Amino acid sequence: MDSRIEELPPPTLVETEPAFERLLDALEGETEIAVDTEADSFYCYRDKVCLFQVTAGGEDWLVDPLSDIDLGAFGEVLADPNVTKVFHDAEYDVLILKREFDFKFASLFDTRVAAAVLGSTSPGLASVLSTHFGVELDKSQQRSNWARRPLSPKQIAYARLDTRFLLPLMHEQKEELERQERAMIVETECRRLELLEPPPIEPHPNDFARIKGARALDPKGISALRELHGMREKLAERYDLPPFRILGNKTMLEIAQVRPRNEKELLRIDGVTPKVLGRSGDRIRRALERAERNGPISRLPTPHRRDGTGGLDEIESELHDRLKRMRKEASEKVGIESAYLLNRHILLQLAKERPTSMAAVEDLECMEPWQLDRFADQVLDVVVAFERDLARGNVPDRRRSRRR
Repeated sequence: MDSRIEELPPPTLVETEPAFERLLDALEGETEIAVDTEADSFYCYRDKVCLFQVTAGGEDWLVDPLSDIDLGAFGEVLADPNVTKVFHDAEYDVLILKREFDFKFASLFDTRVAAAVLGSTSPGLASVLSTHFGVELDKSQQRSNWARRPLSPKQIAYARLDTRFLLPLMHEQKEELERQERAMIVETECRRLELLEPPPIEPHPNDFARIKGARALDPKGISALRELHGMREKLAERYDLPPFRILGNKTMLEIAQVRPRNEKELLRIDGVTPKVLGRSGDRIRRALERAERNGPISRLPTPHRRDGTGGLDEIESELHDRLKRMRKEASEKVGIESAYLLNRHILLQLAKERPTSMAAVEDLECMEPWQLDRFADQVLDVVVAFERDLARGNVPDRRRSRRR
């Protein structure tokens, strides 16, 4: 292990109200803190925050939200615009902290976003810290059960390092962002992250259509997969397990394809163990029987579009695809992930409004000044060409192509 890591003083575990008060006192007057969370998504049906880590003033704290602590005061820190909160890959942390505690965010800085904007093709924390500081992280605890108590020494050592180096990393990245004139890109993305809202937690009935390989099923197989997926969700919720621990996607897809007639045939399918058979065998059989009674489904339904494009009509969807191609080309030229140049909300609004003048683009108020400077002309070229093709009948009929 790196000697710099071995020589670190142990982190402070915060498991009581007095310890939490001491943490808040230590944060008083700090203008920047590093934050991370650990959840139990690999062990339960609906994940929850099991730990959050804080680094400030050279000290590390591990806060246990499963203990009897009122965390409301920490939400005030997260919402304080005078305190920079540094995360690495903040989106999941923001969403789960908002969902569980209704926290608000201001002055967030995401070191993962900064790494990607600076051109890193491997912006994960371990890779970035290795590049910047020569620190090698042990990621063996990444999927450990963070809801189990007490935390193991390995979990504690792992968790504290997720925030330990984020503050000096941010300072190095900010200098480079200014030098490359890319700071505004990170700023725009971080403001988007602050405003994220957790999506509905209930599964959508058409989620089964997302499973890789579903399109290759015949109509009877599609019907079987829908019933198996619904059965898996109910069992996962009942046993408080992530769905993949009930049946993996690959196993469920093969069951839908083969539609075994008895336990012997079911056991031949990879992933169906005697344990799976004992817990789920009868329910699998009943799901297949329901699919048989319901009859075949001629076409795989359109899954719920989490990116918001489900609200676009056929014409808007075609323009949206053209805008995405333009964005991808621009992304490849500058070596920055495309979503950081023009995020999906901007593309959706452009596809819906179809602006054909600079004034119309500016009136949408969805693009930052730097985005207008860099991309407004390209956006207008795409929209104007699209409108011309549409008038000439050169826009493909997506409905007809899908029917084929």
